[in-house]
Amino acid sequence: MEKVVLVTGASSGIGKACADYLSSKGFKVYGTSRNPAAIKAPYPMVQLDVTRPESVKHAVSEVVAKEGRIDVLINNAGYSMGGAIENFSEEEMHHDMETFFFGMTRMMKEVLPHMREKNSGTIVNISSIAGLMGIPFQGFYSASKFAIQGLCESLRIELRPYNVHVVVVNPSDMLSGVSAHRIVAKSALQPNPYYEQFRLSLEKINKDESLGSNPEMVARAIEKIIHSKKPAYQYLVGRFDQKLAVYIKKLVPARFFSWILADHYKVK
Repeated sequence: MEKVVLVTGASSGIGKACADYLSSKGFKVYGTSRNPAAIKAPYPMVQLDVTRPESVKHAVSEVVAKEGRIDVLINNAGYSMGGAIENFSEEEMHHDMETFFFGMTRMMKEVLPHMREKNSGTIVNISSIAGLMGIPFQGFYSASKFAIQGLCESLRIELRPYNVHVVVVNPSDMLSGVSAHRIVAKSALQPNPYYEQFRLSLEKINKDESLGSNPEMVARAIEKIIHSKKPAYQYLVGRFDQKLAVYIKKLVPARFFSWILADHYKVK
């Protein structure tokens, strides 16, 4: 029986790469977007805004009504927001966490009753290398990804009796178009003490992203996760040097690793 896969944020980037690839491999894929009518895809697109609880309920109900189940949830919806932590407004802080942390959590909570009933399922949360190290001028992005890492460690244990696997995928920089769609905190664009430093760091961030890996790498990794009877909790996917940084962080003193990141992002 072909597995039913629900992919959030399937209009572009990693989400689209996953939906396209898994559909080509015979999975029954449903993609989601806030504006599904604008997306041409060989699989159904469902309207979804993860920041709105009623939208989450409606999207999951629509797929379950058509298929009777959801075997795999790929939690990917999101965006990138830059700026110094001090530059973020209350609204911007909350919207970032609403999308990446609470949005992902809403999706998991909504699909879990269906998976527990079937005593089967896989939840794949797309985190980031930035969920394993705090990236300057992407502080709230890192914070939301750190938060989802901790939540999933707990959830993975809670779901052991129900044969539902929770997996976190941490991609390095991908050629996903994130630079072109990055949102910058409004006050970061105005004269402020961080303005020049943010500009220099953002140039480095954009350059790293321009040298990113093909997002199909993530899709291929997820295909293996879906087929695995006992998937690992965490998978690093992407560039060797960025994956290496994760291991270096575990080995060197915190002060030295902080210096490495500061030097890389040109923070003087």
